[in-house]
Amino acid sequence: MIYEASLKSHEAAIQTIAPGVTFKDVHLNACLSIARSMKELGLMKGDIHEAVAEGAHALFFPCGTGHMMGLDVHDMEDLGEVWVGYDGQAKSTQFGLKSLRLAKALQPGHVFTIEPGIYFIPELIDRWQSEGKFSDFLNWGEINKFRHFGGIRNEEDFLVTADGYRRLGKQKPKTIEQVESVRNEQ
Repeated sequence: MIYEASLKSHEAAIQTIAPGVTFKDVHLNACLSIARSMKELGLMKGDIHEAVAEGAHALFFPCGTGHMMGLDVHDMEDLGEVWVGYDGQAKSTQFGLKSLRLAKALQPGHVFTIEPGIYFIPELIDRWQSEGKFSDFLNWGEINKFRHFGGIRNEEDFLVTADGYRRLGKQKPKTIEQVESVRNEQ
C-alpha cells in the first residue's frame, strides 16, 4: 500500500512534465498525490491542498521530487543551485519545499530525475508529534504504526522535448505485478 502510494506520486509527477511547466508544479503534483494517498490510508485528514500548502505532507516527503542532471548534480547545491535550478529566484524556507533542487520552468533539452518517495522517519515523527505540529492534518496513531517502515521510491530520468518529454533508459518494471513477474522469472 505504501509502495502503491509512492508509485502514484511518481506517475503524477511524470504526467505533469511539459515545456513551460515549472518543476515546482511537477513537485507539488507529487506532493498532492502523496497527501491524497496518505489520507486514503488514514494517515492524514482534512483538506489535502491546505495540508500541502502548509507543509504537513513533508512528514512523509521531506525532500524534492528530483534534480537536474549534467549541469548541477544534487551533491553540489552550494555551488550554484539557486542559479541552475531556480534562475536566481529565492528558494522556499518551508520544511520539505526548501529541499527542492529544481523549481524553474522546464524547457526542451532539460534533463532531470523524477524520484518522489515516502519516508517514515521516527525522529521526525516524534518531534512533530510532541510539538503538536499539523494535528489538523496528521493522524498520529495511524502514522506510528508505520514508524519503522523506512522509505521507498522509484527513480527515472527524463528529457523535456518540444512537445512533452522522453523517458531516458530502458523501461523498468514498476507496478507490483511487473516487479513480481520479474522476481518469479528468477
